[in-house]
Amino acid sequence: MESITATAGTRASEGDGIEIRVTGYGHPDAQRLSAEVQQEYVRRYGEGDLTELHPDDFEPPAGLFLIAYLDGEPVACGGWRAKQAGPHGMRDGDAELKRMFVVPAARGRGLARTVLRRLERTAAEAGRTRFVLETGTEQPEAVALYGSEGYDPIRKFGIYRDHPQSICLGKEFGGAPAV
Repeated sequence: MESITATAGTRASEGDGIEIRVTGYGHPDAQRLSAEVQQEYVRRYGEGDLTELHPDDFEPPAGLFLIAYLDGEPVACGGWRAKQAGPHGMRDGDAELKRMFVVPAARGRGLARTVLRRLERTAAEAGRTRFVLETGTEQPEAVALYGSEGYDPIRKFGIYRDHPQSICLGKEFGGAPAV
């Protein structure tokens, strides 16, 4: 299991007791945080995310899943999985961002930004050229975060592409790892 300290220049830092570990999506902490994010979706949208995910989707080199720990407790997570060209605007080289989440008690510390930047960097290092993601109108914090990190609207994809609350965003890596 790889261990990574938080990215410099963000509010989250190693001195804050934060450690980022590549765990895989099947890890018990990943499953626990995934269940929490599903409950967040239920609160905001009335149901959980029905997108099918499998732990193998997040196995390197075709994906990655990581967890941020604060003083040894899992408090944030996120992952990416490789996508191939297909309908609805997917391109070879895309990586889809999934299960970005910070537990309520740890919000406001820059953890989401730290996790996002680490995921961008690992995807670019794995040869991915663009991050794509789906969020929604009931997640204004996520929309603001992604906008502040250079994500722009893209053609809708996924099982919610026709849902009016769906927002799809993308960010080109430009051939170099994100910082």
